[in-house]
Amino acid sequence: MFTGIIEEVGVVEGLEARSAGARLRVRCSMVLEDVSEGASICVNGVCLTAVDLKPGLFTADVAPETLRRTNLPSLRRGALVNLERPLSPSGRLSGHIVQGHVDGIGKLSQLRRIDEGNWWLEVRVPHELEPYLAPKGSVAIDGMSLTIATLESGTLAVAIIPHTFENTNLRARRRGESLNLECDILAKYVERLLGRKDRSSLSLEKMRDLGY
Repeated sequence: MFTGIIEEVGVVEGLEARSAGARLRVRCSMVLEDVSEGASICVNGVCLTAVDLKPGLFTADVAPETLRRTNLPSLRRGALVNLERPLSPSGRLSGHIVQGHVDGIGKLSQLRRIDEGNWWLEVRVPHELEPYLAPKGSVAIDGMSLTIATLESGTLAVAIIPHTFENTNLRARRRGESLNLECDILAKYVERLLGRKDRSSLSLEKMRDLGY
């Protein structure tokens, strides 16, 4: 499990296509400080397994399904990627629960500076993800835990503070590029409960009892 608080921006060394999937190599430093072979690292919001660890470099095998569902195939040598290690049992959940399982790909439609170093990010989202998104709710965009400011006509908007802009790959993002989206896991569980055949018996009181 991750929190969506980016620890480091890595640099892609290469993405090598294979007969099944691909092999990704990323240069970084901080996230390798306590990582062992087989540990998980979240790369642009995708949970990958680190192998072939070397000083300042890790490799990860990317499955065909992951390539189909994420923006990883668009990575080129020199691209910036958001990195995060899994949450430790004693750590703080500063963002929200992020699984590293991408639900869909959005398109960056606008990224503009507003005031005092803050930015306004707008992302076109797939229609099928809209039921799991809500204003003031959480969403992971390329692994970043962000709060939805507005959601209108298939476009979500979030306010980006200076620290987030300067310490993530957003500073290198451009209009039209693909962004990995992961909806809040709580929203997906609520939808599943409401979608059951016996949903008529699911009252607001029962939802509160379940912790929602």
